[in-house]
Amino acid sequence: MKKITWREAFLFSACCFVSACASPTHVITGDVRPPIAPEHVVIYSQPPIYFKTIATLDASASSAFGTGGQKSVDKVISRLKIEAAKLGANGIILEGFSDAQTGSIGSGVGSASASGNTAVGVGVGGSLGIYKKTGHGEAIYVPPLPPPGTPVAPPPAN
Repeated sequence: MKKITWREAFLFSACCFVSACASPTHVITGDVRPPIAPEHVVIYSQPPIYFKTIATLDASASSAFGTGGQKSVDKVISRLKIEAAKLGANGIILEGFSDAQTGSIGSGVGSASASGNTAVGVGVGGSLGIYKKTGHGEAIYVPPLPPPGTPVAPPPAN
């Protein structure tokens, strides 16, 4: 049986870490529009007065160094914007974020010695958690506002 080297263990761990980054997903719930640039997608914490629903979105970011923080939130929002833009949505109503531990990477080292009737063993181990920050939202299309002074008809019922 072949003994695994530190280099092979590190490469395996790195591959597992990289594969933990999930791609965004969506479920179409309305009419898809032509794609737009992600920087034109606006984030809403509350729904605007009038909009059309396009899809529900989920995106995530993995971190091996903690439960995320602002950088993970920014990455999730960026991925949500990219996915929404592909569907022609110019807005996202954020519905929430969550954290979940998706795995861990651990290693250990030990040493032992024996002399006569005496034996001594020492071991040290460590583990690093991999967390996934997930964001959920609704991709929407918000029509442009009419110029000032233009009569506005009431929005149609959904």
